[in-house]
Amino acid sequence: MVKEGCVTELLRIENLKQHFVSGKGIFRKGYTVKAVDGVSLAVRRGETLGLVGESGCGKSTLGRTILKLYEPTAGKIYYEGRDITALSSREMRPLRKEMQIVFQDPMESLNQRHTVGVILEEPFIIHRIGTPQERKQWVRELLVKVGLPKESVNRYPHEFSGGQRQRIGIARAIALKPKLLICDESVSALDVSVQAQILNLLLHLQQQMNLAIIFISHDLSVVKRISDRVAVMYYGKIVEMGKIKEVYANPQADYTKRLLAAVPVTHPRDRKRKRRTNNSSNVA
Repeated sequence: MVKEGCVTELLRIENLKQHFVSGKGIFRKGYTVKAVDGVSLAVRRGETLGLVGESGCGKSTLGRTILKLYEPTAGKIYYEGRDITALSSREMRPLRKEMQIVFQDPMESLNQRHTVGVILEEPFIIHRIGTPQERKQWVRELLVKVGLPKESVNRYPHEFSGGQRQRIGIARAIALKPKLLICDESVSALDVSVQAQILNLLLHLQQQMNLAIIFISHDLSVVKRISDRVAVMYYGKIVEMGKIKEVYANPQADYTKRLLAAVPVTHPRDRKRKRRTNNSSNVA
């Protein structure tokens, strides 16, 4: 969560668009898919912005476009006040250390043929940081930092549970001490108890490192637990954004209301409150 007094803006995007042409062929012009269609938002240092919406709404595409894994169709991306929209891959390389991503499925994002030690050492090698001895020490420190034993360096990803593999993915993402971390559905494939452990780990790392996090998820209950603010995305656009408590207590957009109404409620008192809220909104 964002620290008191930490209000410096780290990232800003303005009218960002990511359009794809699909179905194009020799005899077909194709059609345009507006995955991200004019999104503007800002993220402060040490803050978690939850990005929520149904599958296919464009939230993962937005995250990858912010990191310039996709070149934006239009709009602006500012990082620490610098316009990075038109930077080439070579010009972006120094910034890659500061902007990292944790993917949904670590089985796909981790090289299954490499040991954990090799996987975690790779970021240091790519950016030419440290001696071999220093890198090996840093790898062991990273494992401890994410709650795994140092001996894990000689094991392969398939030898770990899903939650442990996600810890390895997080360790790789924080290896170079980034300022911005994008978590793309990074707990959605995990059991509820494991989800809680990973969320606690992310919160702990955020406090230690003053990380700004964009937490992408379709699960509103998970977003509520970890986020300071939330942006609700629908068909490539942000339809509502605000402080987490305010949006959840008093949603303004019809789409946000429908999303919240679909969240399962287990406690009887909360079920009664939810029924009263739904009835009053129906009357209105």
